[in-house]
Amino acid sequence: MPDALLPFAQNWLIAMQADVTRYVLFSVGVWLTLWVLLARPLAGRRIRDTRPPARQLVLEFLISIRSIMIFSTAGLLTFGLFRAGLMPGPYIARDLGPFWFWTSLVLMIIGHDAWFYWTHRLIHDRRLFRTFHRRHHRSHNPSPFTAYSFDLGEAAINALFVPLWMLIVPTQWPVIGLFVLHQIARNTLGHSGYELFPARKDGRPLLPWLTTVTHHDLHHAQAGYNYGLYFTWWDRWMGTEHPEYLARFAAVTARKRLATSSPSPA
Repeated sequence: MPDALLPFAQNWLIAMQADVTRYVLFSVGVWLTLWVLLARPLAGRRIRDTRPPARQLVLEFLISIRSIMIFSTAGLLTFGLFRAGLMPGPYIARDLGPFWFWTSLVLMIIGHDAWFYWTHRLIHDRRLFRTFHRRHHRSHNPSPFTAYSFDLGEAAINALFVPLWMLIVPTQWPVIGLFVLHQIARNTLGHSGYELFPARKDGRPLLPWLTTVTHHDLHHAQAGYNYGLYFTWWDRWMGTEHPEYLARFAAVTARKRLATSSPSPA
């Protein structure tokens, strides 16, 4: 390897190690907690009757590592732009104080939800689906490891959001770290197969503007609906929310309520 590329390679390995560690902690942590340790207490909250085979879990994990390689590359290039003085946003954001720190985080999450919705709908076009999104939907019955199981093109689209955002919106680096933690937490939980979100007494989601696990699970079961990532806004505005979503959510959460309220045998 040429000496000029050695620092880049070393930094890439460091970034890759951090990104893989974060992914493993969340994906394996969600799997271990929900599918092993709490499998029996949460049995009523399991959305589907069957679990995906072990081969699917292993394949998803390996493909997710490949996606993380793309994310790490994009992150390192973004930091390179910053070090070269071509991305002054973090300095500007620092001078705007703590109010902008938290405001920029909220705006980034909202912005990413819009980015995800529209790019997600785009790659569901039949002319793009096989190249960009088929890998993810091979996980018809998703698992926590499905979160980053992407084709190369889809991984690149997802990686592109952060550098574009930082070029447009002044954002501190710690905000990016919090954003990434929120993103991977919602992503792994959203593919977990267990409905973890609370319901009202009438069976509707307690926080109706947030996507639930059932919301995204329906997308894997019937791909023409529920494109949103964090919020239900775009699906409602664009008429792409699954017509049975609320009924399915109510049915899953009702199973849990019935299980906990039923009298014990004498």
